[in-house]
Amino acid sequence: MSRSFYKSIATVGGFTFLSRITGFVRDSLIAAILGVSGLTDAFFVAFKLPNFFRRFFAEGAFNAAFVPLFSGILVTSGPIAARLYGEKIFALLFFGLTGFVLLFENFMPTVVFLFAPGFDATSTRFDLAVDLSRITFPYILFISLASLFSGILNSMGKYAAPAGAPIILNLTMIGALLLIFFEWISPGRGLAWAVFWAGLFQLGWLWVSCHFEGMGIKLSLPQLTPEAKTLIRLGIPGAISAGVIQVNLFMDMIFASWLPTGSVSYLFYADRLNQLPLGVIGIAISTALLPELSKHVKAGNHLLTHHTQNRALEFALAITLPAAIGLIILANPLVALLFERGAFTSQDAQATGYTLSAFALGLPAYVLVKVLQTQFFARQDTKTPMRIAIGAVILNFILNCILIGPFSYVGLALSTAISAWFNALILGGFLFTKKWIVFDERMKQILPRLGISSVIMGLFCYSLQLLMSFPQGILMRIGVVGLWIFAGILAYIAAARLVGAFHFRDLQKLLKNEPLA
Repeated sequence: MSRSFYKSIATVGGFTFLSRITGFVRDSLIAAILGVSGLTDAFFVAFKLPNFFRRFFAEGAFNAAFVPLFSGILVTSGPIAARLYGEKIFALLFFGLTGFVLLFENFMPTVVFLFAPGFDATSTRFDLAVDLSRITFPYILFISLASLFSGILNSMGKYAAPAGAPIILNLTMIGALLLIFFEWISPGRGLAWAVFWAGLFQLGWLWVSCHFEGMGIKLSLPQLTPEAKTLIRLGIPGAISAGVIQVNLFMDMIFASWLPTGSVSYLFYADRLNQLPLGVIGIAISTALLPELSKHVKAGNHLLTHHTQNRALEFALAITLPAAIGLIILANPLVALLFERGAFTSQDAQATGYTLSAFALGLPAYVLVKVLQTQFFARQDTKTPMRIAIGAVILNFILNCILIGPFSYVGLALSTAISAWFNALILGGFLFTKKWIVFDERMKQILPRLGISSVIMGLFCYSLQLLMSFPQGILMRIGVVGLWIFAGILAYIAAARLVGAFHFRDLQKLLKNEPLA
């Protein structure tokens, strides 16, 4: 795998990491100013509602269908034909989603009831969720159009602008939170309007970025061309399969709406921490991998396809296995450090920490699903991962019904983790059966060694926690948690080097732009 591929991963991952950091600042402010309450539950429902549909209309459909189709037109017919194709899809998306938003705005009480039925028991929380959702829901239109521009830029090998766009959302919401802190705007509506305006800002940023790359998209009347029909045929099942994690998370929220006040918030805060490695690694690899695999598959280069997939899986597991163990062990201290202040109590931190540990059990699986799905999408097979994803959703529903009783909101997070592993393992099984993935000798040797290295790191981190008590002061907490994380990273690197999972010669080859053996 070439250095350019790792550079693409680094670009997407770097900007995604900045996005997650600003997101933590945003969530810390929400926790400190608003705490855990009926207001935060209502806002998180209003915030997750458009983001839920974004996974389908935006990220899922465009990753599964638009990027391979646009890339193919760009290579075979040139940039002018690709731009015209982009304009046709833009028109369909604009008019279709405008109607979708207007329909949902009119029936928002029913929509909120479907997605948070337990809120109906408390009229104040339910009415607030409806009002806030009406403000935030147009975000789905803006961010879906922005995702089209992101797909165009990614197909052209331009990753920085799309990867940096989520930072705009976080900065806009942070600005609103500061206004709330000084009591210049009302808490719930201030945050909801920040989501609305952030969507417009993100759309404008990516439209301008496309314009400067010679892909200025203009609005025209929609036409259902054969190319558009192909996008719809591939995009619908691709959207379902790519959005399965969000479906499960939203299902968790539906179940949590019947639990005591604050349960929705615990799931939200825990998922935000769990999303850091998922976003930085999973999204970065899948974003860079899809165009790369599409080219190799189209050229019929099976050896290079297998090599690229092996190195992507190796890279993903090398990060997510230790990250998952680290999050499980350090969940409570991390949550306390980031959120426990102001209105967010120590009891809230402990509840969120347990939920995070449950989510983290499935962290490698969440990333594997994103990486493995690209093999299907690159071959324009979106139905197989869709069927597997539907099975994962059904399993999650069954497990929620079983585990919510004994484990409450933690059981909901655990159900999501188990169903993610089901999704990843079945996807992998299909790929091996079809021989779309073939492990090379390097992968066979490194995979168990990565697991051993991660376990050694976990035992080391757990021992540190037993030896050092968690302090109360914020500065002391930063120092202690920072020490644990830094020591854990060093322990993992040393263990990986000791068992042969990592070699410095690989880094030297990468710097020299030489392929890894």
